[in-house]
Amino acid sequence: MGTTLHTLKAPKGATRNRKRIGRGPGSGTGEQSGKGVKGQKARTGHHGARLGFEGGQMPMQRRFPKKGFKNPFRDAPFAVNVSDLEARFENGTVDLATLQGAGLVPRSQRAVKVLGNGDITKKFTVRAAAFSVAAKEKIEKAGGSAEIVPSKVGGAAEVVTV
Repeated sequence: MGTTLHTLKAPKGATRNRKRIGRGPGSGTGEQSGKGVKGQKARTGHHGARLGFEGGQMPMQRRFPKKGFKNPFRDAPFAVNVSDLEARFENGTVDLATLQGAGLVPRSQRAVKVLGNGDITKKFTVRAAAFSVAAKEKIEKAGGSAEIVPSKVGGAAEVVTV
C-alpha cells in the first residue's frame, strides 16, 4: 500500500512534546516554573514594562517640551516621475485626473509634482502643480510641454457659510 495523505506521519524525532511547566520537581520545571525567585518578572501577567517606561524616572516624552503641530490643510504635492508617465501613457495630455485614473496618484491628492527620474521619449502635455528642473527639461526635449496649473482646493478650507 502506498503513502496517502491520511497515512502521513512526521519522522521519528521530528516533533517534540510541549514543556509542561509547574508540574512537580520530577518534571525539571516544577517549584518556580523557570521564573527564578520572586520579583516583578515572576508575577502572573508580566509582559515587560510598557513602552516608554523608564523605571519611574521622568520619561523622555515628558521631559522634553512639545512643539509644533500638523497642519491638516497642508497641500503637499504627490511626486510622480517622468519614467512613470513613459510607462503608463501613450502620447497626449496628462493631468491630475488621468494620473488618478491610472492609479499613480491617490484620489485624495489635490496636487502633483513631476520629478525627473528616468527617461522620456513620448510627446506629452503635462499639467501639474509643480515640476523639477530636470523633469521640465526632459519633457520639453521629447517635444512635449510642461504647464503649471494651480492645485485643487479642497477639504474643510473650502467650506463657505452663507
